[in-house]
Amino acid sequence: MRRRTLIGLATLPCCMVATGWTQEVRTLQVSTLLEEDPATRIAERVVTEAYRRLGLSVQVRHLPGERSLRSANNGDTDGELYRKLGMERDYPNLVIVPVPLLIYEIVIFTQGTHFVVNGWDSLRPYTIGYVKSIKIVEQNTQGMRVEVAGTLRQAFLKMTMGRSDVVVANRTSGLAALKELNLTDFKVLSPPLATFPVFHYLHKKHAALVPRLTAALQQMQKDKTIDTLQKAVMVEQ
Repeated sequence: MRRRTLIGLATLPCCMVATGWTQEVRTLQVSTLLEEDPATRIAERVVTEAYRRLGLSVQVRHLPGERSLRSANNGDTDGELYRKLGMERDYPNLVIVPVPLLIYEIVIFTQGTHFVVNGWDSLRPYTIGYVKSIKIVEQNTQGMRVEVAGTLRQAFLKMTMGRSDVVVANRTSGLAALKELNLTDFKVLSPPLATFPVFHYLHKKHAALVPRLTAALQQMQKDKTIDTLQKAVMVEQ
């Protein structure tokens, strides 16, 4: 009997890996960008509530953009707080939770530079500031002149010093950063360069959680919890 018990205990970790979840683990760590802006706060509150409904909790680690993705993909953290659709193509260990947390709107911020916005190619004559590892901006500005920053606040400060002509960023995040920096002479050009939903990702070792989180988030859509959390964050600005 003792031999069988020891064998069972020895094989238990393998079973835990296979199911991707254990009763002992009650808190997940997820990584995200360094920015602590409204978009990140919305995503954090929505994801936190979804885990709470499952009897679990989540801790958010703020890391530089590429390091955040690598940490989630390598399993150093349990997932990525929020990213656009399709991240699993470049980070194959990530599994999407297929319910949008919020809508991202990528726009152009300027300080005295004005032009007609007609897609990403409109940026070609200018030096473009943006936050490192924002994949949609990286991919759509290849071959253009760029000025990369660690945070959105740094990107705006670089523009005030003449190191870039425009900053490309999420509208909500950019407006919050400008308010924090007390910069009032910036304009947002229209139309947006892109509008898209963002999603929570888990490392594949937690794939068993995806259906449960999906159901929780879908319920949060139906009972308007996601809308309520979004509005609460925006009121705080």
